[in-house]
Amino acid sequence: MTTFVVVGGDAAGMSAASKAKRDDPELDVVVFERGEWVSYGACGLPYYVKGEIQSLEHLVSVTPEAFREERDIDLRTGHEVVAIDPDDRTVTAEHEGGETVQPYDRLLLATGSESVVPPIDGTELEGVYTLGSMSDGKELREYVARARDGDTLQQPDRGPACRYLEDCAGPVGIVGGGYIGVEMAEALAANGFEVNLFQRGERVLTGFSDATSEAVADHLRERDVVVHLGTDVQTLTGGDRVETVVTVDERIDVEMVLLGTGVRPRTALAEDAGIALGETGAIETDAYRETNVSDVYAAGDCAESAHVVTGEPVYVPLALTANRHGRAVGQTVTGKPTEGGAVAGTAAVKAFDIEAARTGILDHEAARAAGFDPVSETVTANSRAGYYPEGGTVTVTLTADRETGRILGASLVSEYGEGAVHRSHAIVAALTEAATVSDLENYDLAYAPPFNTTWDPVLVAAKVLSGTVR
Repeated sequence: MTTFVVVGGDAAGMSAASKAKRDDPELDVVVFERGEWVSYGACGLPYYVKGEIQSLEHLVSVTPEAFREERDIDLRTGHEVVAIDPDDRTVTAEHEGGETVQPYDRLLLATGSESVVPPIDGTELEGVYTLGSMSDGKELREYVARARDGDTLQQPDRGPACRYLEDCAGPVGIVGGGYIGVEMAEALAANGFEVNLFQRGERVLTGFSDATSEAVADHLRERDVVVHLGTDVQTLTGGDRVETVVTVDERIDVEMVLLGTGVRPRTALAEDAGIALGETGAIETDAYRETNVSDVYAAGDCAESAHVVTGEPVYVPLALTANRHGRAVGQTVTGKPTEGGAVAGTAAVKAFDIEAARTGILDHEAARAAGFDPVSETVTANSRAGYYPEGGTVTVTLTADRETGRILGASLVSEYGEGAVHRSHAIVAALTEAATVSDLENYDLAYAPPFNTTWDPVLVAAKVLSGTVR
């Protein structure tokens, strides 16, 4: 019997295992997962910590029992793969019962990513957290619970979380102003903590436009988050427990610190087996997700992807990419070669009462390095018909190549529920089809007063930018 072995039981790994078993029920599919959780939505962890999601189990898409009993997948949790032998075609896994050597015919590495711990003193102190796994989320939720005093209180001005979590207060620090930093600032502030957000750069959400980043930072301040921009955290101090965040200019007392400084691919297992890494530091693959070692594939947060605009390798660890590429590998190993597909780096984030999205290439320096002559325009337009009794605005920054008019990327921000995120989907389609500004300007987008204006904000941005490109 042919054996397909998967290392890693989250999005990419379980998508591949499920698709392979569905397409070839006779295939022997073995999955090794070092933890106890599989197929879970890590993106929901900030909302679990906040209290909007009441149980970690709610983040699980499919339980281990369902994979074993309903999908006939040999899922082995609590098994950490410690070695791969491509010559003998085996993997070695350690577990409570000892060690297992498992032969494979085809192998998928879906080892994911890990939180980056910045090179600052004091990160080993008690009270310093990361948020990269279910266990991390559990620890943070428990910290919130321990920090609370008294009975459950109703505080509408603090958001919906206070319906579920008791009142709590106290200064905390978040190092990093990316997705996790912004989302956790909301989660902790909504529970009564005094939140200090430290960002080394001059703006939060550096992959977004200036207009979007400024809107998010301003809104965080409106919700009493202290945003420290251009602030390099030098050290964390305390006895056994963190007590102070020390920057170049000041010392800020805290009771807890969250490190939200990004993630990096888990590649040690691949490197030890002679599997090549790409220029991004993630595992290099071809279009079918196969590595330089025959019959060994890589997908998800441990692997590179091709960018839809440039065709060059990028490292964009996002959930949809992991699911899609895992599914493609599942088809490929069962005899239907399937490309994983390129990515645009499309992402979204919510910060209290606003939402933001980005896609493609926005940074002019990066665009020029890819051979483009970038030009951008930013417009703010109504999200719904002016006479409609509800609505807000959407700010769109659109970037294109000056010479060809080809759209390169966009960043959008609006009040929560006013459509910045969903409007970005039209631009993703334009990027995928290598459309020009003129093409986008003529997209036949839907119109009805409760949803948008006759000229959707995306179309308005395209019209304005079309006057700049050649």
